[in-house]
Amino acid sequence: MISLANNMRMNIHLLTLVSLQSFLFTLVCGENPAPDPLMPPIIKPGEYGTPEKRGTPPSDAIVLFDGSNFKQWENAKDGSEVKWKLVDGAMEVVKGKGTIQTKMKLGYGQYHIEWRTPEKVKGSGQGRGNSGFFPLGGPEVQVLDSYQNSTYSGGQAGAIYKRYPPLVNACRGPGVWQTYDVIVHAPVLDKEGKYIRMSAYTVLHNGVLIQDNMDVGGASGKTGNLRLQDHGNPVRFRNIWHRPYRAPLPMSEQK
Repeated sequence: MISLANNMRMNIHLLTLVSLQSFLFTLVCGENPAPDPLMPPIIKPGEYGTPEKRGTPPSDAIVLFDGSNFKQWENAKDGSEVKWKLVDGAMEVVKGKGTIQTKMKLGYGQYHIEWRTPEKVKGSGQGRGNSGFFPLGGPEVQVLDSYQNSTYSGGQAGAIYKRYPPLVNACRGPGVWQTYDVIVHAPVLDKEGKYIRMSAYTVLHNGVLIQDNMDVGGASGKTGNLRLQDHGNPVRFRNIWHRPYRAPLPMSEQK
């Protein structure tokens, strides 16, 4: 009886030891698998702007204007100092002081801007709250007070100027802050390097899709300055940033 009891105790100890070794192996190896190369990077998304509150950029964005100065901007004509105004954390167009541009050349990717036309309505058609947003130097995404304001279709707010009218008019009223997100898509090439599609714009106006992957003709590797137009109206801009193009991750082969 004593021998049998000892054997049982030894077997229990052995099973305990094996279980502990298995647990430790799982803890070390099973809980720390090899890194997944298709796992997307983690970022902080920031906050989307509203009419009442300026937005904040995502953590992987290049901030082009934070409301404090014009250090990253210059006169587009001659590279001289910007002569626009700084007002309440925004920049305001000053008539006759010229179109401005980033000093830095940028490429494909996402461009974000908040803009506001004057609260006091003056003029009509193209003379009312007119400016322009030019990723990579162009073509232009039209900035205009299109709230109850008739003009030609290719000149509406959100039009790719004189090329593609917006799908819908999503404009807010005069003096109310609005947003553009312009995704400038890189060209698509086939295996032989021939263009399937040149660069294209997708535009969201106040979160509404108004341009959907529209061909604008840019070639591979294109870069350029982001420009904001002086069209003679005191339009304001704030929270301007850019997220550079990142090649899509390949499709994951799930088993």
